[in-house]
Amino acid sequence: MNAYRYPATRHRRRHGPSGYNDLESFRPWLRDEFVFRCVYCLERETWSNLVAAFALDHFSPTSIDPVKRLDYESLLYACRACNAVKGDQQVPDPLKVLLADDVVVYEDGHIEGRSRDAMRLIAAMQLDRPAYIERRRLIWRMLTTAQQYDPVLYRQLLGFPKDLPDLSRLRPPSNTKPKGVEHSFQSQRKRRELPEMY
Repeated sequence: MNAYRYPATRHRRRHGPSGYNDLESFRPWLRDEFVFRCVYCLERETWSNLVAAFALDHFSPTSIDPVKRLDYESLLYACRACNAVKGDQQVPDPLKVLLADDVVVYEDGHIEGRSRDAMRLIAAMQLDRPAYIERRRLIWRMLTTAQQYDPVLYRQLLGFPKDLPDLSRLRPPSNTKPKGVEHSFQSQRKRRELPEMY
C-alpha cells in the first residue's frame, strides 16, 4: 500500500455544513472530508502525536477574500507545516492538481510533478524541500519495516484514527449535503464497513 499515492480523481465534497459562527466547528467535518490527512503532503493524523497538529486552511486566503472565512467549500485540512508554508499565497487548487497521474512520490522521498500546475504547487508549497523529502523517506522505511516485521504497527500507521468524529451528532445551522453523514467514516465503522487501512 502506497501511503503517498495522491488521489486518482478530483475531490468532490461529501459534506456541506454551513452557518457556523466559528471556524473550529468545521474541524470534524473537514477531518472526515479529507480522510484525516493533509491535502498537500498527505501527512496523516496517526503519524503525529501532537495536539492541534492539523490546521483548517483557507484555500482562498482570508486576507484576500475575507467573505469566504466561514465558507466550507473554501476550507481544506492541512498539517501545520504546510499551512504555515502556504500562508497568504494563492496557489493552484490541490484538489485539482495533486492527482495520481500528475504527482509521483518515490521511495527515496523525492516528489515529482508531471503537470505544470502540479510543479507550480509543489514549488510554492516547498514539498520538494529537504525536510519533506527526509520525512517521506523515513515514513516509507517505517512502513516497509512494519509491513515485514510488525503487522500490528503497520495497520496502526495506515489505519484510521480511533477518535473518528460522529457527524450524526452534529447539528450545523445548515447542511447542503446531509446524506454525506451516512458515508462518514464513523458511520462506516458503526456498520462494520470501515476498511482496516487506507
